[in-house]
Amino acid sequence: MKRTIRKVAVLGSGVMGSRIACHFAGVGIEVLLMDMVPKDAQESQDKAARNKLVNDALQAALKSNPSPVYSKEVVKRIRTGNFTDNMKEISGVDWIIEVVVERLDIKQQIFEQVEQYRKPGTLVSSNTSGIPIHMMAAGRSEDFQQYFCGTHFFNPPRYLRLLEIIPTPQTKPEVVDFLMQFGSLQLGKTTVLCKDTPAFIANRIGVYGIMAIFGLVDKLGLTIDEVDALTGPVIGRPKSATFRTADVVGIDTLVKVAKGVADNCPADEQRAVFTIPAWLEKMVANNWLGDKTGQGFFKKTKGAGGEKEILTLNLSTLEYGPRQKPKFAGLEAAKPVEDLATRLKMLVQATDKSGEFYRHFHYGLFSYISHRIPEISDELYRIDDAMMAGFGWEIGAFESWDVLGVGKTVSKMKEAGYSVAPWVEEMLAAGHTNFYKVENGKRFYYDIATKACQPIPGGEAFIVMKNFEGQTVWKNAACRAYHLGDDVIGLEWSTKMNSIGGEVLEAIQKSIGLAEEKYRGLVIANEGANFSAGANVGMIFMLAIEQEYDELDMAIRQFQQTMMRARYSSVPVVVAPHGLTLGGGCELNLHADKICAAAETYIGLVELGVGLIPGGGGSKEFALRAADEMHEDEPETITLKNRFLSVATAKVATSAQEGMEMGILRKGRDEIVLNQGRRISEAKRSVLELYDSGYITPIPRTDIKVLGRSGLGTLLTGINGMLRANYATEHDALVARKLAYVMCGGDLSEPTLVSEQYLLDLEREAFLSLCGERKTLERIQAVLKSGKPIRN
Repeated sequence: MKRTIRKVAVLGSGVMGSRIACHFAGVGIEVLLMDMVPKDAQESQDKAARNKLVNDALQAALKSNPSPVYSKEVVKRIRTGNFTDNMKEISGVDWIIEVVVERLDIKQQIFEQVEQYRKPGTLVSSNTSGIPIHMMAAGRSEDFQQYFCGTHFFNPPRYLRLLEIIPTPQTKPEVVDFLMQFGSLQLGKTTVLCKDTPAFIANRIGVYGIMAIFGLVDKLGLTIDEVDALTGPVIGRPKSATFRTADVVGIDTLVKVAKGVADNCPADEQRAVFTIPAWLEKMVANNWLGDKTGQGFFKKTKGAGGEKEILTLNLSTLEYGPRQKPKFAGLEAAKPVEDLATRLKMLVQATDKSGEFYRHFHYGLFSYISHRIPEISDELYRIDDAMMAGFGWEIGAFESWDVLGVGKTVSKMKEAGYSVAPWVEEMLAAGHTNFYKVENGKRFYYDIATKACQPIPGGEAFIVMKNFEGQTVWKNAACRAYHLGDDVIGLEWSTKMNSIGGEVLEAIQKSIGLAEEKYRGLVIANEGANFSAGANVGMIFMLAIEQEYDELDMAIRQFQQTMMRARYSSVPVVVAPHGLTLGGGCELNLHADKICAAAETYIGLVELGVGLIPGGGGSKEFALRAADEMHEDEPETITLKNRFLSVATAKVATSAQEGMEMGILRKGRDEIVLNQGRRISEAKRSVLELYDSGYITPIPRTDIKVLGRSGLGTLLTGINGMLRANYATEHDALVARKLAYVMCGGDLSEPTLVSEQYLLDLEREAFLSLCGERKTLERIQAVLKSGKPIRN
């Protein structure tokens, strides 16, 4: 039967339950969120009193930072209730998700209630992370057991992409297939099929990794600050690295999972690694559990001057002291290297203590994951998927092993006393030298069962640009254009923060030219941490400081012309942004035929922060859109003012949905892709749809209504008000006046119809004049030095 999910019931409104409810509401599903009736309201007839627990939990979630919702509007889809009064309403939902306290007896009581009201065939799942899934369904009806499984979300559910699906032997295969597909498409998750083993996949491997590092701390005499410097972004892991991650997750939670593995996995050859160190036991006894108790491995305090200071725990003395900047020659040598694969090889080969740490760290991890197949997964790619989506690893463990060389590393592991599972040696003996390989844009993995390389299932829905290196049609030092199949070109670039400079502009122009010549269209995307932090402000600063204004004028013209080339190409241009999409990166999206944005796209025109206005067509485009949005039944200045304020306050959308509400993405035209991994394939599909529907090149606009002095008066009054109220500095006001001048079409005596080029010329002149301002240069310099703007 065709199954649809229109309404879900979430049972349990704690940290996870309330945020799972928010995520479902965020993707458009109606939610009934329930919890217990508070003890003091058991006899009360007051609905508010009886729902106080669930209502307070939901409000706390909505106020949390980062926000659990894409837009504040989604809360309208969440209705609250309690187990006593509202459990009967689950008869009308399509999926029941249990998220109550981690106690088997309580979960079984809840499921007993659920079975009284649940409609046959309704999905039921548990979000447990530590209780065997099959035990919770014991004693339930056959229909309940057939539609029951584990669905383990990671916290926070909006941001962490992993969803582990854990069936029991009784779960129907079609239920598993549905949840795998629904989780990927509708919830935007990386869905990973897991076996019903302790801690499933991600926590089993992730907690092993943390506990193994704890062992290396004692073995190698390392400090907390040293370990976090060694295990963060430099090896493709999150900034929170190891100890900071433990503080965020909760040290008690970490200990609970580690003890659970030690107690329930007697055959685990590394069971001893999960033994809790004495200093960790002492921390739990002291209630130093991390962020939840205000101190853990780190402690926030106020210094003598009242400024915030972060202290680090000394594991030998269990006393806090100032953070120390670690110094490792191997680490310092590798840090400047942009390519992760090259960097990993350098780190492991280092001859100092950092190299010793990396060798032990990787050899132990590789040994452990090899022995976990087939215990926790039959396929190795599922382990990598789980770690990347659940723990934020840039590349998976098996992929890291490929980078370092499987055969070479196995030899060194044996020399160092680390074992590998027999199947790895069988794989090498049969001539398979890697766990993964790419052919014709498709990724294959080594399958232990068939002893052959197999395509990763569902891979056709996920386009990864680097997999098409064999189909490169053009490249320069920073950019590559690939043939993605079906006569569609894909362009990506790799620069610092994916900033847009001369090489990127050249690549956009060249790719459009190639697409117009013999292809059907162009997709612009990349797989960096962020789509683009904007134009190369370092180049702007250099030209401005040397007063090379002709060169600067030429650079701005080139940027504008490239954006207009994207707008008026003879083939469709579709951009697929994700993460930070700021300044020039936003301007490129504004000029595309269509945007296929990841839900987690943080987009905006932020040039005011460095004392400039958008100079690559952004100011022009906002003026154009304001003109198109003007209505006869409201003052013309309202839409102009709203557009102006978005730029003047350097507002950045906190999601693609908010970007749509701000008018950067266009309703009915642009698309939000919940699963970030699918955005490039969706962009390619959009190119083909636009082309096949008879794509016609847009006509350059000459009918843009600008308000001249009438609009300027309104905007200047607002700017002066902000200045007098100390919401803006004198320089903020200067920059805002320049922006207002451009968006109003200059000092015109009456509303006038103008062309895009007219506005681009005003924009460029204003941008150039601001590059000559000392305070603008101070702002740019501050961003280049520290990454943070200053208010001067």
